Amino acid sequence: MTISRQKIAALVTDGFEQIELTGPMEALKAAGATVVIVSPKEDQIQGMNHDEKGDVFRPDRPLSAASPEEFDALLLPGGVANPDYLRVNPKAVAFVRHFVTAKKPIAAICHGPWTLIEADGVRGRKMTSWPSLKTDLANAGAIWVDQTVVQDGPLITSRKPDDIPAFSKAFIGMLEDGSQPSPAHTRLAS
Repeated sequence: MTISRQKIAALVTDGFEQIELTGPMEALKAAGATVVIVSPKEDQIQGMNHDEKGDVFRPDRPLSAASPEEFDALLLPGGVANPDYLRVNPKAVAFVRHFVTAKKPIAAICHGPWTLIEADGVRGRKMTSWPSLKTDLANAGAIWVDQTVVQDGPLITSRKPDDIPAFSKAFIGMLEDGSQPSPAHTRLAS
């Protein structure tokens, strides 16, 4: 399977950790994938560099017009506010839940797994995150470990911006490997 035929949704809203979007997105694009920034906000979203404002981004597609079926995989960047806003948005949770139930590849970093908790996507999964999510993930049924990158089936997780190179490499490797084919890719290939 080639990554150049894959379309990845990056689900973000205000308060996302900028490098956790741009780092993996650049790596995915360099490998040939199409990355689409999907957001509940239609006009602009505020990136963050830790606790300082970063750049403003324009989403490629509003969540209201995005169908999860059109994507092969999902990227969930962190930042404290971003996943907190997403996990209380029913449309965002439903969007993420599609990837969980369809067993499509999901890559979540830092605080990104918060949204996965709401989409019932962590129960029984070995995963990592920013350390402050350890208890939340354990309470939701995950097996939390402190490692740079953890892959459990179609789910890849990492802890922090320093992990982005390994996180991106693992995500691209999963997509190239094709061991987790998605219905969207199958339809594109036929």
